[in-house]
Amino acid sequence: MATPDVSRLSLEEKASLTSGRNFWHTKAVDAGGIPSIMVTDGPHGLRKQAGSGDHLGIGESVPATCFPPAAGLGSSWDIDLVERVGEALGAETSIENVGVLLGPGINIKRSPLCGRNFEYYSEDPIVSGVLGTAIVRGIQSQGVGTSLKHFAANNQEDDRMRVSADVDPRPLREIYLRGFQRVVEDAQPWTVMCSYNKINGVYASEDPWLLSDVLRGEWGFEGVVVSDWGAVNDRVVGLPAGLDLEMPSSGGRTDAQLVEAVRSGELDEKYLDIAAGRMADLVRKVQDGAGRVQGPLDVDAHHALAREAAGRSIVLLKNDGGVLPLAKDAKLAVIGAFAEKPRYQGAGSSMINPTRLDSALDGIRAVATGDVMYVAGFSLEAGASADETARLREEAVDAAAAADTVVLFLGLPARLESEGYDRTDIDLPAEQLAVLDAVLAANPNVVVVLSNGSVVALPFAERVPAIVEAWLLGQAGGTATADVLFGEVNPSGKLTETIPLRLADSPAYLDFPGEFGHVRYGEGLFVGYRWYDVRELEVAYPFGHGLSYTTFAYGDAKATVTADGDVEVRITVTNTGDRAGREVVQVYTDLPGSAVVRPVRELKAFASVALAAGASREVVLTVRRADLAYWDVRVDRWVVEGGDYQVDVAASSRDIRSSVSVQVPGDDLRVPLTRESSLAEVLAHPVAGPMVQAAMAQMTGGMEGVDAVLPEGVSIEKMMASLPIGRAGMMGGGDVTPEMIDGLIAMANGA
Repeated sequence: MATPDVSRLSLEEKASLTSGRNFWHTKAVDAGGIPSIMVTDGPHGLRKQAGSGDHLGIGESVPATCFPPAAGLGSSWDIDLVERVGEALGAETSIENVGVLLGPGINIKRSPLCGRNFEYYSEDPIVSGVLGTAIVRGIQSQGVGTSLKHFAANNQEDDRMRVSADVDPRPLREIYLRGFQRVVEDAQPWTVMCSYNKINGVYASEDPWLLSDVLRGEWGFEGVVVSDWGAVNDRVVGLPAGLDLEMPSSGGRTDAQLVEAVRSGELDEKYLDIAAGRMADLVRKVQDGAGRVQGPLDVDAHHALAREAAGRSIVLLKNDGGVLPLAKDAKLAVIGAFAEKPRYQGAGSSMINPTRLDSALDGIRAVATGDVMYVAGFSLEAGASADETARLREEAVDAAAAADTVVLFLGLPARLESEGYDRTDIDLPAEQLAVLDAVLAANPNVVVVLSNGSVVALPFAERVPAIVEAWLLGQAGGTATADVLFGEVNPSGKLTETIPLRLADSPAYLDFPGEFGHVRYGEGLFVGYRWYDVRELEVAYPFGHGLSYTTFAYGDAKATVTADGDVEVRITVTNTGDRAGREVVQVYTDLPGSAVVRPVRELKAFASVALAAGASREVVLTVRRADLAYWDVRVDRWVVEGGDYQVDVAASSRDIRSSVSVQVPGDDLRVPLTRESSLAEVLAHPVAGPMVQAAMAQMTGGMEGVDAVLPEGVSIEKMMASLPIGRAGMMGGGDVTPEMIDGLIAMANGA
């Protein structure tokens, strides 16, 4: 259908299009032929509420497939798999006649304490952007829309409705906005959801720089900007800034404010026309895609996909002595309440009512042929009595002592991480660690399986032979965990966030969650592995780490610059083991001697590569030229610095398998000179530099005897390098006048 013409609508009708009818629906304008559409929460399943609406996961919703949340799915590093999950999500959304699924969330995991980290992919913007693009493409291929969120710098839950994220330009662009830019430019989500918080003192919902200049002007976004639910502070300010749709309904109150602002001359009606037009176009897209997927839902097929995705999301952190995979006929003690009562998703707006739910205990019993004993070991409820705690621990010890191998499920109870509040530490509950100590004393052959939405400290890592990071894996996570434990699935997941030894080692430790309404992003560019690696800090497990039941060898990397300016990296990877597996090949870059501060290496490309036992494959990865750029604060734009880039092909940020150097031509950059430009900057200028040489000689010549009183080796030229050129006259004995300096600057800038 054609987009309805909003110019014929009344002022009141146009205003009504830009706010919700209720919690999940937009308003209809019958006179304009514009129906209401439904939007609802995701992002790892459809949360269509059957009754009254809420954004905290309180009300019941229709059954839907709960796929692994982003913390798990991101660990697959598999673009094709993520897109297939997106297609399934889009199909379920279409079957339920929902127009827009509110996701994905791609915010950066700045701190392991963020209560909503389970909804986000990574501490790295390339991982977040690439996987975010894949899931948006998958969902929207089914004729329904997505909502890329939370735009932007929404990296904590504490004071999230009003805190100001105070971020310098380079980290804002290179870390916190880069992933959003990738998704917008590559996938064009139908909507972008602005966040609650302020950015450098301005509410995201009222920021014309963010919503109009950057999102639309620079990135070419064509869709609707919708508020997070309750994020609008002042709608009359937000609308011209670029906010098109306020959600949920304000009961007509803010519609009336817009109408009054137009009539009083406070608000130019053109902004209302623009927003109403965008809303009409969104409705057109939804109507055009309606009914593309017909029910009923194939519950079994989607559950099977959820199981596949969960198995591919599991990260094998440690496997000393080949304790895994388990022998099917082994005598097993399964300990830990999570084995029977899986924690498969996080709390809050993303809570899905699953079509079914698998437990790891049932999955293990379905595969094992030997004895399987289960005890809870600890309670998941807060406030368990000392007697109950002691009894459960004693049962765990008895079970461990009688088994060949112990599979111990540890993790974070739901109350410890949720939307709406942050964690206060990264520790597992003390009672669980006490059970681990007791079990190890009875039987050292322990496999620890973790259930958590964000990283936890692993003080026991050196004392157990195997650790499986099983995240929150969705409704099929239980059977998927059994698949990996018994080797039915070869683990191939890798960490998209660093596991530190201590919270105090983490980059944002001293600047999280802020104070008095402000949080300072004092670590700058050095988020996640960028921080740990440049400081050479010991970590529990590095970014990109993950083991397999097979092994992989890497050949020699080759890198060339293509005609488009991208860097093409080629490397042969061989499966040197005796079973099929997948390897996540990672490409990092560095520019030694760079003119700007940089991390020691930054991820720029990756690929998940399937290889049969003994097979080899040449893997080709493309590093986009745009991803080599840094944000130059002097000219306020992206700049690719020329030079010999080191390209590292790696199995993790600390497991470099092959390195190669490639010459990348730089962008033409000429920074305008001013009186504040340093002498060193002027000397480096192609026009002004040669002209200043004579003046330099005159200035130093007029300072005879200075070198004689300086300590040996101290250079007067180096001492003067930081001198602003505008103050050079005082060093030249009056021979260099302000007029001469201004003339030099004019000639240089006019060249």
